[in-house]
Amino acid sequence: MQLFDRGGPVMWPLLAGSIIGLSLIVERSWYFLRRRLPSSFETDLLACLRAGRWTEAQAMAAGNRHPVAGIARTYLENVDCPETLRQDILRREGSRRMEDAERNLRGLSLVAHLSPLLGLLGTVTGLVAAFSTIEQMQGMAQPAQLAAGIWESLLTTVFGLVVAIPCLAAFHLFEQRADRMARHMQFMISHLNEYFGKHENAEPLSAPAATDHDLNVVAS
Repeated sequence: MQLFDRGGPVMWPLLAGSIIGLSLIVERSWYFLRRRLPSSFETDLLACLRAGRWTEAQAMAAGNRHPVAGIARTYLENVDCPETLRQDILRREGSRRMEDAERNLRGLSLVAHLSPLLGLLGTVTGLVAAFSTIEQMQGMAQPAQLAAGIWESLLTTVFGLVVAIPCLAAFHLFEQRADRMARHMQFMISHLNEYFGKHENAEPLSAPAATDHDLNVVAS
């Protein structure tokens, strides 16, 4: 608290930024922890479809909260729809799930980029005040006084970096996880396109088989 007080008024927005950043990190961590997908999900799902266990495949897709499972469930529920309608449904569902995955990432990025700038602002204003005091003393300030003014000014830069570094690291980690989700949703659609393209008469299909147009319906 003593260091906080000596850092000046800029420390308060830095404190607010640290609280916001920590809250966003905890919220996104909880989101991704609750959405884990077994590595064998795609293989098991396709195995169920090949074996004709349609109900089991639907239950497998519905029993997981991961976006890949969600896009698989949407595909299976709308596999009998016309191609254009299925494409629109998959695009809408993929965009919605990616919006959920990327929620609050912009806020986390904002905290990470603004914190060092606020710290630098506090340092510059502190140095201005320190040298203004030296000028009023007509250059008779002691080196210890000059050093004290400088290190107190640098406190805001230190605190700004302390806030920014973990926020920036968490932002890139979460962004990577979201991008991976988008790629795996595309893989899932590709696998289903391939399966239903080879099994046009497979039950319970009655509509035209899936085509490659569905590959680009998930926004990355």
